Amino acid sequence: MPKFITIGYGDEAGYNRTPSDVRDAAHAHDEALKARGAIMGIAGRPVQIRNHDARGTDTKEGPFLSSNLPLAGFALIDAADLDEAIELVSKSPCAVAHGVIEVWPLEQG
Repeated sequence: MPKFITIGYGDEAGYNRTPSDVRDAAHAHDEALKARGAIMGIAGRPVQIRNHDARGTDTKEGPFLSSNLPLAGFALIDAADLDEAIELVSKSPCAVAHGVIEVWPLEQG
């Protein structure tokens, strides 16, 4: 089954202005995704790694990507296709609580 990487963005203000019953349903939905095998986690502090021309590793703390919303978390989900992946994440907390979720097909070559 195809795999998809999801990246959720959202902030506390958006979360707090979402009705609690909607938030609760979204968290229950994420628990159901985990029960079907999704791997989910909250985003920790990133580190950038470079090793240009294999001449030595250079690290820099902090994200390379930037967004107007904080990065909230990641998931690795199985879905039949992109449409199903979209449907699955559309009920997750970042999607319903005034954030956004990106869905990236994980192409295996």
